[in-house]
Amino acid sequence: MNSHQITILGAGSWGTALATVLDHNGHKVTLWMRSEQQKEAILKNQINSMYLPDILLSNSIFPETNARLALNNADVVILAIPTQQVRSVLKKYKEYIPASAFVVNVAKGIEKTTRLTISKIVEEELGEREFAVLSGPSHAEEVAMRLPTTLVAASSRRRMAEKAQNLFMNKYLRVYTNPDVIGVELAGALKNVIAFGAGIADGIGYGDNAKAALMTRGITEMARLGNVMGASLNTFAGLSGIGDLIVTCTSMHSRNRRAGILVGQGKSMEMALKEVGMVVEGVSTAQAVYELAQQHHVDLPITSAIYKVLYEKQDVKDAVYNLMTRSKKNEMEEIVENKPIEWDS
Repeated sequence: MNSHQITILGAGSWGTALATVLDHNGHKVTLWMRSEQQKEAILKNQINSMYLPDILLSNSIFPETNARLALNNADVVILAIPTQQVRSVLKKYKEYIPASAFVVNVAKGIEKTTRLTISKIVEEELGEREFAVLSGPSHAEEVAMRLPTTLVAASSRRRMAEKAQNLFMNKYLRVYTNPDVIGVELAGALKNVIAFGAGIADGIGYGDNAKAALMTRGITEMARLGNVMGASLNTFAGLSGIGDLIVTCTSMHSRNRRAGILVGQGKSMEMALKEVGMVVEGVSTAQAVYELAQQHHVDLPITSAIYKVLYEKQDVKDAVYNLMTRSKKNEMEEIVENKPIEWDS
């Protein structure tokens, strides 16, 4: 395997976990962060105590706060920044990103102000680039512990998807390829909203039946919006769709589920976010997806209910009642047409 000079922008739990993977795979890894205190702590203790306190980092992973130095000579740049900060970081530091660098996004969300996925933000800010997105059912804690995990690398060009596959894949991290960039991005973003709803149901005290219903109808909503935005249904049946939805709705590693549990227990959104202590992508994504549904005239009842709980202060039990008493439906009438995705070499 060829060794690459890789810069990861963002030293949260996922960026740090992927740094351990790439270092294990023999690449030279620089981990960029804003906090000088965080950098010094990593250098001293080889632990990112705020995000992955139980993982000892290799001393060959180099933490850096100076973006110019971090990006110097990088041939791969990984975006592990919270979605709502991606544009501002790219605007500020794009002059330091080498023109030939391969850009891989690993964040999951939709920009609130524009309702764009990250591939579109990258295109607007950096122009046409070699680009791929990495997604799928993957808690950072488990990846850093080298527990078996499977992901998907998506790009409009097969060569770029396979390049990302080769960067990350090893004996404990298996990576598939996919041509459906918009589908993988939407699935990764939308599942956070549904997982927040699953957490609310857990917080109220509803049982497994309710969660199974929410997840099943949730994947239908995800596919419904994806269909009108040009995605393939196959993607939502895969790792970035149902796979990521399962893991995010059922695990306490999930920030979205944990925040939802707190809201279901009666805490405000602000209190829940403060208690979780890290970015909860589903909160901002819920607003963007609600507005996308209106823009595309798509019915997303679960997402709409979560939006109203978060942004219109609707009582959570009233929201559930409204979902349960909607007009009668035939499950099969909502299956949408599959769209094949063309893949350039």
